[in-house]
Amino acid sequence: MSAPRHHRVFIIGSGPAGFTAALYAARARLSPYMASGLQPGGQLTTTTEVENYPGFPDGVMGPEMMELFQKQAERFGLEMAYTSVERVDFSSRPFQLWTDDEQTHTADAVIISTGATAKYLGVPGEQEYLGRGVSACATCDGFFFQDQELAIVGGGDTAMEEAMFLTRFASKVYVVHRRDELRASKVMQERAFKNPKIEFIWNTTITEVLGDGGGVNGVRLQDVKTGATRDLPVGGYFSAIGHRPNTEIFKDVLDMDSVGYLKVAAPSTYTSVEGVFACGDVADPTYRQAITAAGMGCAAAIDAERWLEAQEG
Repeated sequence: MSAPRHHRVFIIGSGPAGFTAALYAARARLSPYMASGLQPGGQLTTTTEVENYPGFPDGVMGPEMMELFQKQAERFGLEMAYTSVERVDFSSRPFQLWTDDEQTHTADAVIISTGATAKYLGVPGEQEYLGRGVSACATCDGFFFQDQELAIVGGGDTAMEEAMFLTRFASKVYVVHRRDELRASKVMQERAFKNPKIEFIWNTTITEVLGDGGGVNGVRLQDVKTGATRDLPVGGYFSAIGHRPNTEIFKDVLDMDSVGYLKVAAPSTYTSVEGVFACGDVADPTYRQAITAAGMGCAAAIDAERWLEAQEG
């Protein structure tokens, strides 16, 4: 194994947060190095059209948008490798990081932007139609389902929020839940029950997402008590069973909440280890939007720059 490579700023993960952090760090002459992760560009690379990011009045395809982010950061000096960080040691400085290409790195500051992964049921058709009628973000994709009937799976507050948001566009929203009661807060339940466009399908699971090759045209339902199945015609299917932050390698290293989101000292991006910063969906269980992730990426780079200056002062 070769000698460790040293960096002023090491960025773990890409996406809107990572690339924005890289852009600001590069312009501050911090020579950022990025390990892009398993999904370079993050969740947006699985999204078709993005219409809610300022500056793109005609919309932009998710992968194209991330390519533009990357090019802009590289223009100012970002060095990016298509690798993943497998292990870290933040117990002393410089920090140590090991990547899956068997390289060892050291860094004065680390910015984490590993994102979060939407949870899906794992049923047939789900991945096949991802971005073509299957989504895990009503705020991102609800607009594309004007006057259509939709299905959403989940029973928590997020599911109720997403269902109610979808009623702004859809003609009807079926909430499919495997039990006969919701785990959502009483206030959220009451709002959803009062909405005339929402219909609940209780004691039922979705066993397959159906499509015509081009997009979703239905879901297959199964009654958990009787085992009976039936097909429900819908134009789209939303998974609202939560997100899993990509923080496995930081367990017992950084403070995180019960779900696994990294804790930051808001409004800053400081984590529980001085010199390590977190931005984007990995530290944001609330908004999970490209623009909020980019804003946090900017903040993380500025936090890192000021912290490094203070160390040298």
